[in-house]
Formats: sequence, structure tokens, C-alpha cells
Amino acid sequence: MTQAPVEPDGTCTAAFAPLHDLLADNLGNGTELGASLAVVQDGELVVDLWGGQARPGQPWRADTVVQVWSVTKTMAALTALVLADRGELDLDAPVASYWPEFRRADVLVRHLLAHTSGMAGWTETLDLAGLLDLERSSRMLAEQEPWWAPGTASGYHMISYGHLLDGLVRAATGRPLAEQFRTLVAGPLGADFHLGVPEEALDRCADLVPPPPGGLDVAALPEGNFLVPTLVNPLLDVGGVCNTADWRRVSVAGANGHGNARSIARAQSVVSHGGEVDGVRLLSPATVDRIFEVQADGPDLVLMAPLRWGIGYGLPQPLSAPAVPEGRVCWWTGYGGAIVVNDLDRRVTVAYAMNRMVDHFVSSPRTDAYVRTAFDCVEAAR
Repeated sequence: MTQAPVEPDGTCTAAFAPLHDLLADNLGNGTELGASLAVVQDGELVVDLWGGQARPGQPWRADTVVQVWSVTKTMAALTALVLADRGELDLDAPVASYWPEFRRADVLVRHLLAHTSGMAGWTETLDLAGLLDLERSSRMLAEQEPWWAPGTASGYHMISYGHLLDGLVRAATGRPLAEQFRTLVAGPLGADFHLGVPEEALDRCADLVPPPPGGLDVAALPEGNFLVPTLVNPLLDVGGVCNTADWRRVSVAGANGHGNARSIARAQSVVSHGGEVDGVRLLSPATVDRIFEVQADGPDLVLMAPLRWGIGYGLPQPLSAPAVPEGRVCWWTGYGGAIVVNDLDRRVTVAYAMNRMVDHFVSSPRTDAYVRTAFDCVEAAR
């Protein structure tokens, strides 16, 4: 028997009623455990919805935050772009010009931001404690050889992305990436998103529910693939260590940022709105334009799916991400389903964050349905 919809909390304009109804249905039928949806359009938060359960016995509240996996990368990238806009980073400069320990002079700053550096993971064996020691694990990346020729192809920097940018930002500015994010992005925009959850916010964290086993057949992967060494070194226990305070406190800026749809949309709407939102300008139009310079377009060497990368963001690729609209759009998603899509043509940012994960690397039916419905609502109201 079909279960009745569960009314989410929050607000939603009439134009986005179908998005509200989709979340209500998914909360009612068990597709979602706890989730949040947000849409910013022309500077206005037109959708701000949440509901369900954050963890056993605890409802998902207005201020609940959750690990959003690789949506975190968009916050790390935005921070680097703000630093570039301020002249503290040159996107075309060698990483080694800022970070002396970085041994390869042919790796450029934009290569790190676009997953084309060849540093998709750690060559030397790394355990969880080593991963959480940011300076040590970043130094390991700086001292190793790339896995392929830098700049020639993308290979998804699944976890290493945040470590590479943290090492770069520390070297260039003397301050860690997480601190720069708080100072330059989250603070000015009032976004409740965290690279490293502060003590006072730990009790607001929702627990992740891992996807069902068996989504990836490792035995079927081609010999010599880069996906397995990227995934298992170290292997993260999604339902275990990723729900602990020790993990949440540390800024693993490729994977463990915590926020909700509202805070994601708030921070990222500065991109969809041309670099400025609510009178806060973080990026010049010229820096925003650089996001759309294609750095790689083809099969990703790690995810083995066709991807188009700009500087810091994915660009529309209908074969891998069929729900992301064409146009002046940049986006990225997170393991399990979270997503943010910035549409500069329509001045819209759509964000989704949840705790019940599904088998999702680049696309999945649940996430695609939210994105399609949101943009259908935008088009219907035009």
C-alpha cells in the first residue's frame, strides 16, 4: 500500500509546489529518511524545505546539517576562486610557485581545481589517522609523482581534492583552506556550511545511512584502473567513522563538508548570480567566466564516465548527468545523492542534501528527479 505524503517543514513559493510535493512523497514512502531542498532565484530563497529524521529519535530540523560528500568540493573551489579574484592565487601559475614542497613544476593551480593534476589519490599507503593529519597527508601528495601526465585528462580527485587545495592555500596565504572559507565565503554570506564542524554544531549533525551493498562490481573493472586505488586508500566506513565527532571536526575538504540545502544554495548562489548576492561581491565577472573554461572533456580516468570539467566545477554532460540543464551552468554532486546546480542564465541555484544515501556517483534517479522538477518549475514560471 502506498504511504501518504509527509508534509515537509519550511517554505516554498507556489511556483515550486511540484518540488514540495516530490519531497513530501519521498518522505512518506521511505525514499528519504531525512532531507532538505533549497532553490535561490534572483537572490530570493524561493524554496527552503526540510523534513524526516536526522538520526534515530531526532527529527531533521531547520538547522540540521549533514555530510554532503563531494558537494564540499564546490566550497573548496569557490574559496580558491575568491583568492584568485583577490590576486592571492594565479589560476595559471605552477602550484610549486606557492608550495615549495610540491615537486612537479608542470602542475598548475587550475589543474588541481579541475581534477587534471594526476594526483587523484595517494601512492603511498595511507590510514585514516594519516588522512586526518592534513599537513602530513598533503605533504605526501606534494612529494609523489602524478598518476598521469598533468593537464592531459581528468581523473576524479575523490578525497585528495581538499588536501591539495588546503596545501596550496596554506602555502599561498599562511592560513588553512577551512579558515579562508569561513572568512571569505561562509561568514560574509551567512552560510551555515562547515569545513570541519565546530564543537557547538556537532549535535546538529545528521547521521549518514550508507547505500545498500553491491552497487560497484570491483571485479568487473579493467585491470590497472584508478578507481580502486582512489577508493580504498584509505577505505572510509560510511556508516561508522563518518558519523563520528572525530571525523566531523577535521576539514577533509574533498568529502566531509557539513551543511544543508539552504546553506549550500546560499553560498553557491554567488556563482549563479554573477559573483554577487545580496550586495556581497565575492567574484568579478571575469573570474566567474573562468569557471567555464573547459579543462577536460571526455572519459574521466577515475570514474570512467564522460565528464566536462571547468575550473572548479563540472559543466553540463548529458550522458553522465542527464538532469543538469544545458547552458551557462556549473554543478557538482556528492556520493549518495547530494547536489548543487548553478544556472547563470536563469540566475538560479538548486541544492539538495540528505542522509539516506543511494548508489550515486554522478547521477541517480532520486537526485535527477529533484533537479528536473526544480528546473521544470523555473521554466513554467518564465
